[in-house]
Amino acid sequence: MKRFSDLYWKLDGTTSTNQKIEALKEYFVSAPPEDAACGLRVLCGAKQLRAVSTRLLRQWAAEFAELPLWLVEESYAHVGDLAETLALILPDQPTDDVSNQNHSTEPLPLSRCFEETIRGLKGKPDSHKRQVVEETWKRLTPRERIVWHKLLTGGCRVGVSRTLVARALAEMSDLEPAVLAERMMAATIETAEDFQSLISPHPTSADSLRPYPFFLASPISNEPQELGSVMDWQAEWKWDGMRAQVVRRSAGISIWSRGEERMNDAFPEIVEAAEHLPDGTVLDGELLAAHPNNLLPFSMLSRRASRKRAGKKIRTDIPAVFVAYDLLETQGKDIRSEPLSLRRRKLLTLVPSTFQGKPASSGGPATLHHTPATSSDIRMFHSPLVDGASWDELALSRQQARQRGVEGLMLKRITSSYAHGRPRGDWWKWKVEPLEIDAVLHYAQAGHGRRAGLHTDYTLGVWDGEQLVTIAKAYSGLSDKELIEIDKIIRSTTIERHGPVRVVRPTLVFQLAFENVSRSTRHKSGIAVRFPRIARWRRDKLPHEAATLSDLKVLLAQATGQQ
Repeated sequence: MKRFSDLYWKLDGTTSTNQKIEALKEYFVSAPPEDAACGLRVLCGAKQLRAVSTRLLRQWAAEFAELPLWLVEESYAHVGDLAETLALILPDQPTDDVSNQNHSTEPLPLSRCFEETIRGLKGKPDSHKRQVVEETWKRLTPRERIVWHKLLTGGCRVGVSRTLVARALAEMSDLEPAVLAERMMAATIETAEDFQSLISPHPTSADSLRPYPFFLASPISNEPQELGSVMDWQAEWKWDGMRAQVVRRSAGISIWSRGEERMNDAFPEIVEAAEHLPDGTVLDGELLAAHPNNLLPFSMLSRRASRKRAGKKIRTDIPAVFVAYDLLETQGKDIRSEPLSLRRRKLLTLVPSTFQGKPASSGGPATLHHTPATSSDIRMFHSPLVDGASWDELALSRQQARQRGVEGLMLKRITSSYAHGRPRGDWWKWKVEPLEIDAVLHYAQAGHGRRAGLHTDYTLGVWDGEQLVTIAKAYSGLSDKELIEIDKIIRSTTIERHGPVRVVRPTLVFQLAFENVSRSTRHKSGIAVRFPRIARWRRDKLPHEAATLSDLKVLLAQATGQQ
């Protein structure tokens, strides 16, 4: 635990890439393989288990430190980071338990710490959890406690990318960074043997199932005309789905999300469709929720993907398709270095059916078009190109994007190779302009980290008669100066407090921007907005002049082409 904590603080204390790589190399060389495997999972952003609720942790810490709970809560609101707050209020060296003094100084390996104080708490009664938590506090220094608190609550985020971790592992193992990156996506790193296999110079079992690192597009910041001739570019719809790779090799079939999760059980019909692909094929594309005649909203796909296993009912209610837009491997050969135009021609021979979004007037937000005509059981398509002899023609097509249920256009240079990460220049996302509506601040909560002590997390609503109906939470879009001014207003207009949340009088109006709007049974308003953020503070508007739920429904009708 000490070794990993030292690594955490080294990474946290520098912005130098070289220093981060050296710190990572030092950790992986010195750590026992079982600890290295455990640390690697955290560094790579693997899903973490919340072993103890933060409410209980605050309560136990208050009693352990013999402080009133309200003081702990106020300290948390001021510091903004729970892990740090608890470490600050806990006594450095408890002296009331002499029997534990030698035990508390015994080093605690990271892997053992995980098994005994995090994973081992799952399903155990609170009394057992409390005993383990208090014993662990006695064994750790304040700096180690901060890191452990983050691990314990499932919120340990380290300031390094997977690419950087792969570079560090490559330098210590003499393997190529790309090989390490691909292995890290495909392999399950749980044990010392897993870690040793990861850095082995010999082929591993994960190699036959591994996907390739994803090529990520950058948002276009200038006019597309600045990219040069439109003939040098390929335009496609930017589908509103989940990025994924379908890997078909002799070892089997795997569907990998961009978040590096294997999703075979969540999308079994896509696995079945991939059985028709030749051995040695890797496709890059998008998972979408779609009935044969209509593209379903992202919220439904998200609900489908959240299930560990897709049963018959959810497969019927939310059927899925895979829309491929690139071919990365064919006949077992990596073709990422070949130009996009050639990769696409090969893709069309493997996946001949076209997924075609059509305007709402043609029968709904989007429809499937099969070329050649086939049954509705097809679950694998290729993404069509969007024709445009000029940038102006493509701009007109882009204006139809929201009615088609897509986010805009993708622009890809036809000579481009399939790169790793987000290099700028060859792939651009040209999204539609966001929707906007004026909303009223309803609730506020203090931020974390740099924003600790300021109320910067906002819940916004629109009017439904005389009442405000919540439609979104927003955390970004305002300057530091505005946040300080707004925080003063929030404190002076608070009418109720529920823990860290303040209920405020409706006095502040913000222009809320979002990517899309859809119906939702999970929201009281019946409507959900996608990727909300604050565009500006509407000082010129009074609360009663803000938007209504009817206004939002008009945007919904426009977005879905029902008006």
